[in-house]
Amino acid sequence: MSEIPKITVDFFSLNFATIAPMIIVIVAALLILCIDLANKHLDKSLYIILAILALLIDLGFVLGFDSDTRGFFDLLLFDGVATLSQVIIIISSIFFMLLYFNKLKFHELNYPEYFALYLFAVAGFQFMVTSDSLILIFVALETSSMALYTMIAMHNRLTAIEAAIKYFTMGALSTAFFAFGSMIFYAQTGSVELSEISQVLTASGFNNYTIVLVGTCFIVAALAFKLSLFPFHLWVADVYEGSTSALAGFLSVVPKIAGFIVALRFFEIFIIHNDKFIEMLLYVIVILTMTIPNVIALLQNDFKRMLAYSSISNAGFAMAAILIGTTQATQSLFLYWIMFFITNLGAFAILWLNRTKNYTENSDDNLKKYKGLIKTSPLIATLMGIFMISLAGLPPFSLFWGKLYLIGSAVNAGHLILAVVMILNSAIAAYYYLKPVVFIFLNEPENDTLKLENSTSIIKFVVITSAIFTIFSIFIIEPLLQIISYYTQISGF
Repeated sequence: MSEIPKITVDFFSLNFATIAPMIIVIVAALLILCIDLANKHLDKSLYIILAILALLIDLGFVLGFDSDTRGFFDLLLFDGVATLSQVIIIISSIFFMLLYFNKLKFHELNYPEYFALYLFAVAGFQFMVTSDSLILIFVALETSSMALYTMIAMHNRLTAIEAAIKYFTMGALSTAFFAFGSMIFYAQTGSVELSEISQVLTASGFNNYTIVLVGTCFIVAALAFKLSLFPFHLWVADVYEGSTSALAGFLSVVPKIAGFIVALRFFEIFIIHNDKFIEMLLYVIVILTMTIPNVIALLQNDFKRMLAYSSISNAGFAMAAILIGTTQATQSLFLYWIMFFITNLGAFAILWLNRTKNYTENSDDNLKKYKGLIKTSPLIATLMGIFMISLAGLPPFSLFWGKLYLIGSAVNAGHLILAVVMILNSAIAAYYYLKPVVFIFLNEPENDTLKLENSTSIIKFVVITSAIFTIFSIFIIEPLLQIISYYTQISGF
């Protein structure tokens, strides 16, 4: 009988530098759970500090990465795009974590598991952007999604539990879509790595094109859910409404940049070959995602639901960069999402400030609460006005520059109709973003309103920092574009 061959793995060949950033975050999450087992009466601030410290160390490992781009059995791809997107994920996560330094006791913040789940979700997003293996992307997608489902439900309100169930149900469906689509691509190409799938499909001249399209449609549906693209966006408003403002802000930025990177790597297979069917499919999805949520947002009187539909429309704008497929468009995608993060951080921090001062089980974020805010809290009113004008895409605030470069990339690539649709949707968005400004500056106050001095110094720091970058973003555009250009070019995008 022949001997079973021994499998040996060289430790150094695994290139553990590629996985070290995620290991830091996972170990920190486990450490938080272990500390809670040893002492269940520690203040939540300790867990917040531990989480932020872990994320800072994580950021240091990412920025200091200097090794081969492939690692861990070739499952990880630590290229320039992975580095850039991880930096956005980590910095965004740190700022949203800072919002938890509030004065009141929220139900979920009494549990250290909440902060551990936060770190597990971040690790999942990092795995998503540092791989072109469908298997690892699938595992990372599930890891981050399960953490988010639980975090939403831990808010322990009826709307939160309902939101978590809706999110979980649609998430399970998208998981099945992703798994089935991955299975089809593996059956067709014999690989689950996107680079090899591209090579095999190109060499075969996209043989069995119909089956490839079926697999693509399943993957598109899965990614559309994660990115809240039409028609898989129906969960967004309910989930944002059921979540705390800090978590809703996190959901509006961090999971989506991870989804954009996966979409960027996946659709590159078809974009470089000028696949007309996939291009038309993306065209329809992008236009409908920009337009329909914008129209729905016009009818909203709840601040958080309005921002939810706004984030869907903004995801459509960012997805347009992937459809365009040029180097300029890819760079515009990163610039746009950085600018969106800066503005959205401030907007959701103001909503979080509202909850910090007047939190009740039945409180909501109706626009009427902000009537006459300029007369009772001039600083808060001014800051909220700045964030709303920036989201409306008016110059010289941050999101204007993101939209300008994105529309410019569409024009330069010959997508004139797409550019016109983007401009029209920007005009529609300006109306509902300016509606809160009217409530704040042109109405008489009806009740006790927000005051910045009632918040913690940490939340003040986050709000004011966001406002400074929103106002003076013109001075950081050029350095940002240089950094983005460097990392995208070394990745071949």
